[in-house]
Formats: sequence, C-alpha cells, structure tokens
Amino acid sequence: MKPELTLLPEWYAQDAVILAWPDDKTDWKPWLKEVRQTYKQLIDAITRNNTGVILLIKEQEVEAAKLSLKGSKKLMFVVTNYNDTWCRDYCFLTLKQGNVMQPIEFKFNGWGNKFDAQLDNKVNATVLANLCKASLKSVDLVAEGGALEIDQNGHLLSTAMCLQNPERNGQMTCASYQSLFAEHLGATRVSILQNGHLEGDDTDGHIDTIVRFTDNHGVVIQSCFNRPEDSHFNGLGALVDELRALLPNHDIFELPLPHIVNEVGERLPASYANFLISNHQILCPVYAQPEDELALNIIAGAYPDYTIVPIDSLPLVQQFGSVHCISMQVPVGTLKAEVIEYLSNGLTVYGCEG
Repeated sequence: MKPELTLLPEWYAQDAVILAWPDDKTDWKPWLKEVRQTYKQLIDAITRNNTGVILLIKEQEVEAAKLSLKGSKKLMFVVTNYNDTWCRDYCFLTLKQGNVMQPIEFKFNGWGNKFDAQLDNKVNATVLANLCKASLKSVDLVAEGGALEIDQNGHLLSTAMCLQNPERNGQMTCASYQSLFAEHLGATRVSILQNGHLEGDDTDGHIDTIVRFTDNHGVVIQSCFNRPEDSHFNGLGALVDELRALLPNHDIFELPLPHIVNEVGERLPASYANFLISNHQILCPVYAQPEDELALNIIAGAYPDYTIVPIDSLPLVQQFGSVHCISMQVPVGTLKAEVIEYLSNGLTVYGCEG
C-alpha cells in the first residue's frame, strides 16, 4: 500500500522560493524600474532568511540582471521563456508521500483563456522538473496554485467563482472538484466558498486574495470592515460570515481593505491577504496606504511566532496581483542535491559554470 499523499501547507520548511524576473516583453513594461525594485526587496528578504531563490529569467536578461542583483546570496538563475511572472499559478505544487516530495502540475490556461499562457504552461516540464528529485506528475485539469489553500489537516479551500468559470474545465461540478482534489492533492476536506471577490481581480476570485490559514487554527480574511460605504462591504462581510460558520473553532482575523485606483480610474485588487509564508517569515504586501500599519499588526497577531516583513507591493498591484501571486515555495527535500549546492554559492546560473 502506498503511503498517503498530501499537499503541503505553506508553512512547511522550505529550501527555496521560485520567482520569474520581469522584463520589458511582459506587461510590466510601464512599471519595470519600480517592479524590479520590489523583486529585489523580496529576493533580499527571502535569502537573508537562509532560503534560496530560484529565479526564472530569459536568456537576454541574464547579464543585466546579474548587475542589478549583484551581491545577492542563495540566488540561482534558471534560463527559460515565459509569458508573465505569476509563478503561483503555473509553477509546480509539492505533495508529500511518505519520504518522497512529489512535484505536481495542473494545466494553466491564463485564468480561463483570458491571456496567452502557452509558455507558462511549459515551464514545469521544460526546466523546473529537472531540478527535482522525483519526476513531475501532470494532472489533466485546469487549476492554479492561487486558487488552492490548505492547512496541516488537509482541509482545502477554494472559491466557486473561480472553479466554475466554464473556460477552465467546462461545466465541472463542485462535487467533481472535491473528488479530484481529494484524489490528487490528498485533501481530507474540501470547502468551496461562495462569497468574496475583489474588483479588478482577473483570476475570478483566487482564494489567496481573500482567505489564508494560519498554523494555529486561525484564518486570515481580507475583509472590508473599515469601509462600510465601499462596494466590497457586503460581499466581503458575507465571506466573513461564511468562514465563521464553516470554521467555528478557528480564530478569525479580519484585514482592512485599502482603496487604490490606477491612472485610468480602475479599482485595483489590493489585498493584504496575498502574503507569502516562508520559513517563519511572513512577507506582507504593503501599498503606501493608511491601512498598511493596521494590516501588519493584525497579521502579526495571526502569526505570533513569525517575523513580519513588509514588501512594497504598490508596483505589483498595477498588474492586479501581489506578493503571493508572483511566488511559489519549494519544500525541503524536493530539490536535487546539485541544485541545493548551486543555491549555496551566491548568485549562480544553473547549468553554467561561473
């Protein structure tokens, strides 16, 4: 009998975090200088914590990026092509099955065929699988990492709005999703939330923008309690009520909602819940808004044993995402020994000497 498999919660010990370097061939072009500063801040915060960064990068960007990131430790470039930098949604997830750390991928189709994602969808098979000890498992289902949140007990959360977009998997029912998540991710309980969505979020309401588990029976929710006149007030209030009913024994931590619009007046989906948990650090998005300090204090209360590190994410939200969206953690035991060695040698290019 095979040992049980389970998708690992984000607070499991990590060897590395995967990012993809923004360049002027991506949608980051108007904010490239600012967004690269955010990436550098994030890379520095991760690597200072003795965690590696695997940086996907296009070949023509390598030399300039070496200069921009000079002095970085535990940073490994992996040369490949990609459409955009939202690693959370196309890089592999990791299961634990006995002593084996199993990389697993779903299909990525640009959040329901909204954007070209053909190159993103190949990254795991063409480059990232080569870094892993175990072979990559591919599942014939469209799903994104940002749509899935799991705790240490195998309770998986997602949202109906995202899963039931017919451009992902046709008319697949919630019951079918629950069965597939149990089969492929080892979920012992699957809850598909009916409420909650941020204006401007083109992922159709990814769970990582609105609800996150803590490791001590808590749940952090992107609320709108501070803005009773806001268009989000009722929907996010209903989300809080739904979570209270679903998780009556959990501590509930509600985050304030900032109000940010871009230069053409569009509301941006700025979420404080879109943080990255990495080796006892919480890398928290902040947006140069009045709510930043309160949000950081609430997150510190939700994760009392973690160091809270603010990351300037105002550039990220210009493209409708934040810290969690651009990152994917790699748990300890997943990577080959030679990859760990590369990551220990300062700034390196995988597969190249010097």
